Amino acid sequence: MELTWYGHATWHVELDDTSILIDPFFDNPYTDTDPEELDPDHVLLTHGHADHIADVDRYRDSHFVGTPELMGYLTDQYSIDSTTGMNLGGTVELDDAFVTMVRADHSNGIDTGYGTSAGMPAGYVVSDTKPTQVADEDSESFYHAGDTSLHTEMRDVIAPFLEPDAVAVPIGDHFTMGPWQAAIAVDWLDADVAFPMHYDTFPPIEVDTSDFEREVEATGSDADVEVLDGEETFDLTDYLYY
Repeated sequence: MELTWYGHATWHVELDDTSILIDPFFDNPYTDTDPEELDPDHVLLTHGHADHIADVDRYRDSHFVGTPELMGYLTDQYSIDSTTGMNLGGTVELDDAFVTMVRADHSNGIDTGYGTSAGMPAGYVVSDTKPTQVADEDSESFYHAGDTSLHTEMRDVIAPFLEPDAVAVPIGDHFTMGPWQAAIAVDWLDADVAFPMHYDTFPPIEVDTSDFEREVEATGSDADVEVLDGEETFDLTDYLYY
């Protein structure tokens, strides 16, 4: 599995022959990439805020996944017809990937004035195997926490049953967790590697990533913190097995 961060909460996941883009928003200081350079098979949306769905219209030929409310908005506003509406706790199979929608604690109004809510906000766990209660040490999984505060489902459900190897957590504070809560999340999730995201895009969420690194160390977590440059790719398979 290869993970590429394009700034803010925008990630590109390559799993075998399956390409997944999460929260396309390329108007941020960590990327100069033209969104149309990417051709994902699937696009996952965590919630309806503009800094997470701004570039959805660039991917009209892709298949979209999100809450039913948000998928209805895409159909009505962008004529995007290939959608799968799902809800918290559900798992869908997307070619070579299994995607589980998990809880995020945040708001979820659609900024354009269309309706009032896009349903519940979410995070996603992307894995190469279907989640079960039986641990699979050979699986690879990536948890995109979405925009969220710290919540105990990370410790009580996501860590023991979805077993993420890599986690991306927001650290920008103000609208989401800040460095100290994000560090507790990393400790609870018991992942091998953690990436900060959702920071520096706007003045209220400007932070020093070294604060996050120090906070993770203070928890006693064994996770490696990887602060990626924008457009940088992390090979999770190589990290785990080579």
